[in-house]
Amino acid sequence: QVQLVESGGGLVQAGASLRLSCAASGRTFSTYAMGWFRQAPGKEREFVATINWSGGSTYYANSVKGRFTISRDNAKNTVYLQMNSLIHEDTAVYYCAASSDSYGSNPASFGYWGQGTQVTVSS
Repeated sequence: QVQLVESGGGLVQAGASLRLSCAASGRTFSTYAMGWFRQAPGKEREFVATINWSGGSTYYANSVKGRFTISRDNAKNTVYLQMNSLIHEDTAVYYCAASSDSYGSNPASFGYWGQGTQVTVSS
């Protein structure tokens, strides 16, 4: 079992940066692949980025590649999403998720989810 709590969202102008954090409870955090997903109003939840248990492998949605960076600190039980060059289309609720399976972009593979943090980018 793992519980996830996101933080770091907010209202920013286009072009700005934000760093989201996701703090996980439990001793087995380092065994989970982690992911970030987002959901904009009226849209389905979509994949943003994922990272394997060690942090050695990452994968990004095309829409954020080159602008966002996912990382993790297993000593702190935390995963991060550094978001640069934000655009209005990045506006969404961002969710952190954990998977005991191999990392990937399918939300069905992630069994644990946080409550989400709102990111709003004004144009």
